[in-house]
Amino acid sequence: MKSLVKKPYILSAAFSMLSFGAFAQTVEAHNDAVYVTEHYTKIEKQIPMRDGIKLFTVIYVPKDNTKKYPIMLSRTPYSAGPYGPELYRPSLGPSMLFARDGYIIVYQDVRGRYLSEGEFVATRPYIPHKKKKTDIDESSDTYDTIDWLVKNVPDNNGKVGTWGISAPGFYTTMTTIDAHPALKAASPQAPVTDWFMGDDRHHNGAFFLMGTFSFLSYYGAERPEPTPDHAPKFEAYGTPDSYQFYKNLGPIRNVNEKYFKGKNKIWNEMVDNEVYDNFWASRTPVPHLKNIKPAVMTVGGWFDQEDLYGPLKTFAGIEKNKPTSANYLVMGPWTHGSWTRGNNESLGNIRFHSETGPYYRKEIELAFFNHYLKGTDNPELPKATIFETGSNQWRKYSAWPPADAQEKNLYFHANGKLSFEAPVETGKAYDEFISDPDKPVPFTKEIRIDRGSDFMYEDQRFAASRPDVLVYQTEVLDQDVIISGHLLADLFVSTTGTDADFVVKLIDVYPGDAPNDSPLPGTKMGGFQQLVRGEVMRSKFRNSFAVPEAMIPNEVTEVKFDMQDAAHCFKKGHKIMVQVQSSWFPLVDRNPQKFVNIYKATEADFQKATHRVYFKKGQASSLKVSVLKS
Repeated sequence: MKSLVKKPYILSAAFSMLSFGAFAQTVEAHNDAVYVTEHYTKIEKQIPMRDGIKLFTVIYVPKDNTKKYPIMLSRTPYSAGPYGPELYRPSLGPSMLFARDGYIIVYQDVRGRYLSEGEFVATRPYIPHKKKKTDIDESSDTYDTIDWLVKNVPDNNGKVGTWGISAPGFYTTMTTIDAHPALKAASPQAPVTDWFMGDDRHHNGAFFLMGTFSFLSYYGAERPEPTPDHAPKFEAYGTPDSYQFYKNLGPIRNVNEKYFKGKNKIWNEMVDNEVYDNFWASRTPVPHLKNIKPAVMTVGGWFDQEDLYGPLKTFAGIEKNKPTSANYLVMGPWTHGSWTRGNNESLGNIRFHSETGPYYRKEIELAFFNHYLKGTDNPELPKATIFETGSNQWRKYSAWPPADAQEKNLYFHANGKLSFEAPVETGKAYDEFISDPDKPVPFTKEIRIDRGSDFMYEDQRFAASRPDVLVYQTEVLDQDVIISGHLLADLFVSTTGTDADFVVKLIDVYPGDAPNDSPLPGTKMGGFQQLVRGEVMRSKFRNSFAVPEAMIPNEVTEVKFDMQDAAHCFKKGHKIMVQVQSSWFPLVDRNPQKFVNIYKATEADFQKATHRVYFKKGQASSLKVSVLKS
């Protein structure tokens, strides 16, 4: 939760101890907080829904009542607070540019969270054909909220925009379905879209353990009645080392036995729905993104550790139905939600050589909403505004993926070679490794207890040196290779077990004499292996996410999976690398390598297995990429 202010606070001499950058940020935060209290009046209301449930809503109205203002609405499960008429948020809106430009800004606790009445349902399913007042969903709650706001909030101009990041991004997506006529523009940002296929909780059926355990420890806790307080987050790890903590935890079934005691509703829903059944299918908004009337700008980050899947699939879902309203996609070099703050000039060792955050906030985000809600000049946004990493430049496309992108396969070869040429090998053309659940491949070289985001752009040399990680790389590139679009892993594998995970990582290998332009002092970039994209597949879901199938021991099997999208320039002098492994721990839970319900597996179910990856003619493992002309 953001820090809260009651009245403008005073800068002290302690600031002399801060760096210039930190000092500047602190001054800016102080100025923002002062601006909010001086220029806005705060109103708290319980807004009735059609079924009689009341949702707690905080409304910030400009004190200057000589104008009419559009409304910006964010619905959130993370608190609309601070609670109390004299307690103000220190900043308002998607950015303070909105508060300073003049907007009515509204936050609402979604049903069943904090001070709103009702029952909370995470990613509540949409009801297409509502027959009675008790048939409610997030779309109907938004409709009722907007209807009340435009009729009751003073000085509004009758136009509404919605925005939100992560779970609030999901709620923003839902505002566009059966939208209220006053809703003119919406921006789902890193929107939770499918908790089984690729957002937060699972990727391709594989359970994202550490993020889910930590998050649900408070998000899934009981809330018997409305309260301004949130449940405490689990902190009793007893070690700074997540690898050790989750190894000691043992099988996933131990979470309830040791910690949650069966009382965490959302955790129970996770482990009770091992396959892609109706529980999951009913919770994604993508099939319902039809006849969308508001203008939509979906935003995401290429280094988003939580919801990279969501923005790509939300945009594609709307685009597929050929909307008559504007539909835009913006993808920048950002971690989860980081586009809302800071200059975004670098991540870890990687420098982008431009202030990507301020550019987005002013030239794209504010311009988009101002046009649709205030009638300012059309910013003429392209269909897709995409930051291409590697070359570090914004690109504008009339379609996403780009219309002129050409699909090519990066094929695995003997002796760790990687090439766009198909293999001609026959016979025993494979590499193999032993996967041991007792010694899984770590997701990071750092000792840390929280997941963080660094693993999304971390140097992968720590993994490349392990015997249970296969490495394939091209020769030194004699020209730039630009990928822009979808990635698909297509593996031919076998295993001595009956289930297995396969993790594929696409990596940019820097030359040995790469300049040390990292923002981190003392960093050497020569040979740096930058993770461009990594993804996991639980092989029992290779043919169906609803009906899992055991692997047949020692039988060559094709396993294809979605690796989501990327936009990256592998520069001349670099190499392209692909790493293949079968664990990514504790980011992803351990696969017992035995065909069982992993949520119910016991320690005895976990076993070593030998995995083979094939690269012969007719069984050529590859990574399909979309290549642009440089």
